[in-house]
Amino acid sequence: MASARSTDPPVRPFHRSAVLHGFILVMLILYAAPIIGVVLTSLMSNGEIAARGVWHIPENASLDNFVEVWTNSPMATYLINSFLVTIPATVISVAGGVLLGYVFSQFRFPFGELLFLVVIAGMFFPPQAMLIPLFQLINDMGIYDTLYPMILVHIALGMSITTLLMRNFMSALPSSLREAAIVDGAGEWGVLLRIIVPLSLPALAVLATLQFTWIWNDFLWPLVFTRSNDAKTIMAGINALQGQYNVAWSAQAAMSVIASIPTIVVFIVFQRYFISGLTMGSVKE
Repeated sequence: MASARSTDPPVRPFHRSAVLHGFILVMLILYAAPIIGVVLTSLMSNGEIAARGVWHIPENASLDNFVEVWTNSPMATYLINSFLVTIPATVISVAGGVLLGYVFSQFRFPFGELLFLVVIAGMFFPPQAMLIPLFQLINDMGIYDTLYPMILVHIALGMSITTLLMRNFMSALPSSLREAAIVDGAGEWGVLLRIIVPLSLPALAVLATLQFTWIWNDFLWPLVFTRSNDAKTIMAGINALQGQYNVAWSAQAAMSVIASIPTIVVFIVFQRYFISGLTMGSVKE
């Protein structure tokens, strides 16, 4: 009698699983260590940090540092400025990427590929190479030490990546969708707003989340284009807390924790679309 065929699933090699879990654990520690350090620092006094360092459980943990930075520094101004820069720059750069991505993915016209390369060329230039020309331009325009330079620069640089991603995403959509809508009498705006944009919500969520995070966390342009506290964003404000001869480690850590809250909230809000946008196209149906 032939032996019954075993239906048990194959046993996964232990060493492979152990290596994978070990790698994940190491990466988790590497990513979590700076966050833990900042949170611990925000709960200590500067004297305790100087005496014992950062990596220990605070003896007298308190929220005094959070109260101090909120009441004794222009943190509210920094946060408002960050929102005034991040929200319009994110909305306009993503909206512009949708429009340009639709044009470059759905239409064929002379020098189209060349124009596409011109639009995305901003991705290939390091920001440091543009510092001096942009600083001179902003100074000549008379808008130095305002929010406008940061908004304009983030829109211009963000348009490159949003156009590239939206063009690639829209190119993967079936062309029959647009053709059927045109036959039914829809114009290009109708096709874009009623068909393409709803189908692109996962990609838009990914772009909006990444753009918001990049712009909110930017330190270079606020450092270059601002001087007074009235125009500084939250990242430049954290740097402004240090004095000439000392560094307010605990106050800077507390402000850093508060500054991270908006980006966490944005990710939580768009999490469902964000995950589906990242995994889109990874599985064939």
